[in-house]
Amino acid sequence: MSQHRGEEWTEYPLSALMTPPALPPEPGDLEEFWRGTFDEFGAAQVAWQLTKDLGSTATHRITEIAFDSSAGEQAVAYAMVPRAEASVRRGLVVGHGYGGRDAPDVDIVAADTAAIFPCAPGLSPGAASRFPADASAHVLAGIANRDTYSHRFAAADIWRAATVLLDMAPAAAAALDYSGGSFGGGIGAMALPWDARFRRAFLDVPSFGNHAVRLTRRCTGSGEAVRRHLRRHPDDRAVLDYFDAAFEARRLRLPVLVSAAVLDPAVDPRGQFAVYHALSGPRRLSVRANGHLDGPAGERADRMALQAGIDFLALPDDRLA
Repeated sequence: MSQHRGEEWTEYPLSALMTPPALPPEPGDLEEFWRGTFDEFGAAQVAWQLTKDLGSTATHRITEIAFDSSAGEQAVAYAMVPRAEASVRRGLVVGHGYGGRDAPDVDIVAADTAAIFPCAPGLSPGAASRFPADASAHVLAGIANRDTYSHRFAAADIWRAATVLLDMAPAAAAALDYSGGSFGGGIGAMALPWDARFRRAFLDVPSFGNHAVRLTRRCTGSGEAVRRHLRRHPDDRAVLDYFDAAFEARRLRLPVLVSAAVLDPAVDPRGQFAVYHALSGPRRLSVRANGHLDGPAGERADRMALQAGIDFLALPDDRLA
């Protein structure tokens, strides 16, 4: 373990990270809770409306939309639909990090892909919400009860965004994928096991994996706010077990690429690798030298991971083995 400017920069040998951890017992009704959440928020049609035309690329029309969030409020999403409807072969739902988003990631959307970039409840620019936008406050919002916790609604809005995308571009149902990093990686692992519409997923430096180890160290991410909160409110700890990305990943049967870092000041590498090890379906691992780092080294790792995700989602099915 090494320290830098008073922060714990935990770097682990790859050999240690490749050893599957022994996860603690999970709640006995975890599946019942998540299937009930999907039935409540993910199984019906979702009202949405176009709020702004953001122009176009050579292949796609780009729009901003508002849709009915599972949180009982309006959420923002950015959609990219091919200008030629007949060219749609794939769909893509893209999660975001705890920094939120105010635009789509144009460069990751292939010409044959219809994509939607939803903002999680509380993290939609300009949209009123009962959830705070600040990451350290958002990660604690509603944490006293599993039914009110912010991450429940963040996961549910992944399902709802997929419904909106398939309404906009029905042909995308033929190959609907998910891509998300950090916050979006962990939330994706929570959401995907319960929604049979998804074909494949890319989870980059996924957060919220294996809280039992995640909460043992200081970090520069949202986990630090949770760690400090639990010192004052230990009874809230049990709620987190319903939102452990490694527990949910055990139910994830679709092919998944996890990109995990051996050094990360914001998301404990042990938690990232725990999500990978928990996967029960076809899986691939891409090892990053670092995650959540500023500067050239961090930017290089981000670019390489992003390209690995793009390549994985583009693979023909017969090349996944």
